[in-house]
Amino acid sequence: MASLKALKVRINSVKSTQKITKAMKMVAAAKLRRAQDAAQNGRPYADRLEKVVASLASKVTVSESSPKLLGGTGKDQVHLLVVATSERGLAGAFNTNIVRAARRKAEELERAGKTVRFYIAGKKGRVLKRFYGNAVVADHEMGAIKYVSFDDAKAIAEDIVARFHAGEFDVAHLFYAKFVSALVQDPVGQQIIPVAVPANAETLQKTGAEAAVEYEPDEESILADLLPRNVAVQIFRALLENAASEQGSRMNAMDNATRNAGDMINRLSIQYNRTRQAAITTELVEIISGAEAL
Repeated sequence: MASLKALKVRINSVKSTQKITKAMKMVAAAKLRRAQDAAQNGRPYADRLEKVVASLASKVTVSESSPKLLGGTGKDQVHLLVVATSERGLAGAFNTNIVRAARRKAEELERAGKTVRFYIAGKKGRVLKRFYGNAVVADHEMGAIKYVSFDDAKAIAEDIVARFHAGEFDVAHLFYAKFVSALVQDPVGQQIIPVAVPANAETLQKTGAEAAVEYEPDEESILADLLPRNVAVQIFRALLENAASEQGSRMNAMDNATRNAGDMINRLSIQYNRTRQAAITTELVEIISGAEAL
């Protein structure tokens, strides 16, 4: 049985931890509102640009003169999985769910005989090096970023597009956590290179991207400018969604940790009181026994 001193030290230690987790919960809750607003404000533009690019791509006949981001390399062998995670932990299953989704996709591609490569954006994605050490082609440093900006996403996008033009991969997929609410963050995977074109015109009409529009100068010229921008915008959306999802997940994780610390303090306090009472009882018995012996 633990001594009274050991129990007291442990209670004080848990109380200190509880204060930290409670403070972290409050900080995450304060940051969540700003991150949530940024993620929600960025969705309409990213969604609409994706639909416009898909609409334009459906009107273009792929040829040798077409933008490479539209027609691809002509192969489907090497797949690059861009895994966006956070720089910090203590956010529940947020990072784990993103990495797990990427690993499932990798396993699916490998079963189909494809070659898989990884591009990590975020410190917590480095866990993939344990399983795919040689397949990790880049580890983009994001530790100095306090608030995500479009320039941060553009830097990642330019690096990925440059690697694509250099022939390092044929298809790129982006993985991140879509913010649904403070309690729910869904891991998402989407193809960003080459642009994913809906199978038929009916699908475009359902998405609202199809319209009677004449393009000037022409679709291919517009796509040559829009396709790299679309890659950057989709990555920017992923970073914004991740920022909100991270704070929501951290807030819930710290709330659970605070409540668990409270339960542990209660259990340790009961054990401390019982041990103390037993010690007092033992001392009384010894005093009474000594008095009777005299």
